[in-house]
Amino acid sequence: MLTSGWKAVSMVDVHGKVTFTLWLCGCNLKCPFCHNWRIAGGKGCFELERGAMLEELEVNSFLIDYFHVTGGEPLMQWAELSSLLASVKALDVPVSLNTNLTLVGPLEKLLNAGLVDHIATDLKAPPAALYGLPEEASERLWRLFLRGLELVSNYGLPLELRIPVPKGFDVWPWIEEGLGHLDTEFYVVLNPLVGKPLTNPRDEAWCSAHCWPEDEVRNLGERLDELGIEFHVNRWA
Repeated sequence: MLTSGWKAVSMVDVHGKVTFTLWLCGCNLKCPFCHNWRIAGGKGCFELERGAMLEELEVNSFLIDYFHVTGGEPLMQWAELSSLLASVKALDVPVSLNTNLTLVGPLEKLLNAGLVDHIATDLKAPPAALYGLPEEASERLWRLFLRGLELVSNYGLPLELRIPVPKGFDVWPWIEEGLGHLDTEFYVVLNPLVGKPLTNPRDEAWCSAHCWPEDEVRNLGERLDELGIEFHVNRWA
């Protein structure tokens, strides 16, 4: 299992929760704003020292709400992840999974095995711009993402729905479509996209044009408020 490391105690990876966070390598998307693009591409990654990590998790388990797995896209290594999460659950530690929800088959295997207690995902809109892939592929992945939302709802898992907010796009039609596929407990975290010096994005030119939104964040907050949806704004996304 390839990782870029872990952090024993984190207060920034799941809203309002304390987590033990593990970063896994690899991803099936090429989001232009991604600040973890190096590990998404496998750069600087190494084999997970599973025993050492589980030992540190057990020592810190009384402090944390979730063992949180992020990336990259963790489901790229779903078979190895399944085995790891079984060991985590044996320590009686709840599991949070940050996934882009496009790898529906592997996700369902983990959910069916009862290995996940909480989901965090990004609703990336418009997909053709934020996935960093050709339009046809982006449209297909968007449909898989919607199926992933339905799957999370079917299992009744609590959801942190993160919305990366770019500048210069009308993202509401996709947000509205995504909300229509949810029937589970959820809240929204608006993540205004930022670039240097706070992050080192994959595509600096794209970020120069579409990062640092202001009006878009305010407008989305107003719409969510009108719908009575709990939301939070992450000013350091």
